[in-house]
Amino acid sequence: MHSGHGVVLPGHRFVLSAADTMKLDNGTVFGPFQLAYQTYGELNSDKSNAILVCHALTGDQYVAEDHPVTGKPGWWGEMVGAGKPIDTDRFFIICINVLGGCMGSTGPQNIDPKTRKPYGLNFPVISIADMVRAQVLVIDHLGIDQLFCVTGGSMGAMQVLEWASRYKDRVFAAMPIAGAARHTAQNIAFHEVGRQAILADPDWHGGDYARHGAIPRRGLGVARMTAHITYLSEPALHRKFGRNLQDRSAVSYGFDADFQVESYLRHQGISFVERFDANSYLYITRAMDYFDLAAEYDGSLAAAFDGVKTRFCIISFSSDWLFPTSENRAIVHALNAVAADVSFVEVESDQGHDAFLLDEPEFRRVAKGFINSCAEHRGLR
Repeated sequence: MHSGHGVVLPGHRFVLSAADTMKLDNGTVFGPFQLAYQTYGELNSDKSNAILVCHALTGDQYVAEDHPVTGKPGWWGEMVGAGKPIDTDRFFIICINVLGGCMGSTGPQNIDPKTRKPYGLNFPVISIADMVRAQVLVIDHLGIDQLFCVTGGSMGAMQVLEWASRYKDRVFAAMPIAGAARHTAQNIAFHEVGRQAILADPDWHGGDYARHGAIPRRGLGVARMTAHITYLSEPALHRKFGRNLQDRSAVSYGFDADFQVESYLRHQGISFVERFDANSYLYITRAMDYFDLAAEYDGSLAAAFDGVKTRFCIISFSSDWLFPTSENRAIVHALNAVAADVSFVEVESDQGHDAFLLDEPEFRRVAKGFINSCAEHRGLR
């Protein structure tokens, strides 16, 4: 397979056109397609300072700059930037919108060249492995043989694990954060509730809402509200909202947003609809559900990492019940079983799964220490 050509300038948006096809996990052959990505910092002469940042389910490639749709700061501004743990003065950072996404990479909302209509549900069901195979094309396009580090949280951590397992010689260091080697039944259940909310919205039109000039706002909003609860923790919700009322001194005895937490969730749902595609949400959640790194190794997670030379740092958060410490520890045990170079840190935090996106000084300290240690080992200044 070969890729399209383009001039790479740091800190701008690029679209990589795939001029050929790619075999997907579901057995179909897909292509051509395009991938949108952002870069920050400069690639050094021997191309040894590249860090791939993998985004989570509702993230995108705008990791360290204002989002072009919402105008909000980049989603990992706490971590990526000059002098920050992922230092743009030292490293060349790449963030790619996943295949199936909705911020420039080919997804269900794009035009199917065969029908000249939006793919909708004719878009192929994709996997985390498919997303990573597509990312490899971008890395090849940039002429990078080995990534200095691959990192990301949540679904991003799944991509990190896929990279480290399947492309062992191409990843020097890996830092999966708040992740898991497979999705649990509980996580699949929450995703199914979100998908059913979208499917039940009359404006979904069997996935063909673009042709009807509609957007399934209510369904997608409810899906986001449901998911957002799983990203938080009960202590964080209590600290932020408690049972405080929203703009009123007494309950209304009705179904308006009486409580601040209700108002907050409704706002989350409304704002999400403005920047995300409903069908993309269906496809990406499905990819996460199907992820099981040990599946093709007869259930042995250690076998997935056999022969790995990558240096790992696994990070979890004490109040994360969506991707709990136990799931992260299982990855550590598998890496230990193959004598991999692995460190593990559980960061004490009451901010739940979203802690990796928030102001957590201990997390930043751990991440910076690992990256600096790997850079020293690699001979990067």
